[in-house]
Amino acid sequence: MSQYEYIYQAINQSGEEISGKIEAESVENANSILVSRELIPLQIKEQSAEKKSLMKALGTSKVKPSDLVLFTKQFHSMLVAGIPILRILSILESQTENKGIKEATVKIVRDINQGSSLSDALSKFPKIFDNLYCDMIKAGEISGNVPVVLERLIYIIEHEAKVKSDIKSALRYPMIVLVALAGAFVGLLTFVIPTFASVFMSAGLDLPWPTKIAMLLYSFLSQYWYLFLGAILGMFFGLRYYFKTSNGKFARDSFLLEMPIVGPVFKKAALSRFASIFAILQTSGVPIMQSLTILSATMGNEALTRAFDNVRERIKEGAGIATPLKSVKYFTPMVIDMIAIGEESGKIDEMMRAVAAHYDSEVEYAIKGLSDAITPILIAGLAAIVGFFALAIFMPMWDLTKMVRS
Repeated sequence: MSQYEYIYQAINQSGEEISGKIEAESVENANSILVSRELIPLQIKEQSAEKKSLMKALGTSKVKPSDLVLFTKQFHSMLVAGIPILRILSILESQTENKGIKEATVKIVRDINQGSSLSDALSKFPKIFDNLYCDMIKAGEISGNVPVVLERLIYIIEHEAKVKSDIKSALRYPMIVLVALAGAFVGLLTFVIPTFASVFMSAGLDLPWPTKIAMLLYSFLSQYWYLFLGAILGMFFGLRYYFKTSNGKFARDSFLLEMPIVGPVFKKAALSRFASIFAILQTSGVPIMQSLTILSATMGNEALTRAFDNVRERIKEGAGIATPLKSVKYFTPMVIDMIAIGEESGKIDEMMRAVAAHYDSEVEYAIKGLSDAITPILIAGLAAIVGFFALAIFMPMWDLTKMVRS
């Protein structure tokens, strides 16, 4: 079994308080070792090196969805085969190639040996096993359907990874074009415009407004480029920090949902996730109020989560689900109507599966049309930049030609 380093405080035979370090398999084992040395333990803490190792498992070693899917599939297969959980985890620890999952598995085995449940042990690694994963496992432990829950978790992880990958693929081309446009703009402004402008000014021409604007931009970039660069870096890191806060996530997610063209894709993807998770929770036998609590924490969109939290108290008071959700602008009439039908018929899980299937197809269709919708905007942007520089160069060139002729 793995050894861990602990810092201890104890009282020796002379009654003096001493401290030191000790290697042991667990806190209990460390306590036994100290007692065997005729010391009275006062406090035993894990050494910071162990904490660093734990932090590495929490997130510094990246865990891809494919790694988590493979881990879950192997767990599911061995559990169905009747292998005990601790034996499964030991096998997975030796077989997995992802360092984050490997180190997390070591800690999970140790926690379970000390009496922790599987869901509680997994919850200590939120960057690997999110709230949905842990809550689903907990529901499976309560209902005795952990294998079934694992099978549904595999579907959710694979489905959401596919949606994210499709959205990134659809936005990759527009992003490349935008970067190329920005590079071309800076290049023309830095190297082309000044050369032509110096010729025009030496000829005594009165520069037109596009050329004057271009020269002002060039002067700013050449003299204050460090301010420009600092502003970009400051904005980047500032927004990155802000988006990690609750209010920042809310502002970002609200903006994404309201954006033209891209917003409907994110909204449909969020509703698909909501319906999929709701259906799985109901099929797994999770009580309705516990399902609502899990949904609130696993929607993946802070704007939707806050809107849902605002009506969750009304739902707890017995107002049903469909009626309070009518006040949330992000939930479409179709979702609300299907929930209402499910409440009346007692088949919310079937209705939510139908909603999830509908929005899955809607998301797929919207993603395919995303590039087509953005392309005209990119063409317009390209035309504007080309037109601006054409005017900045050719208008004074035309005046110079007339001057030479006269």
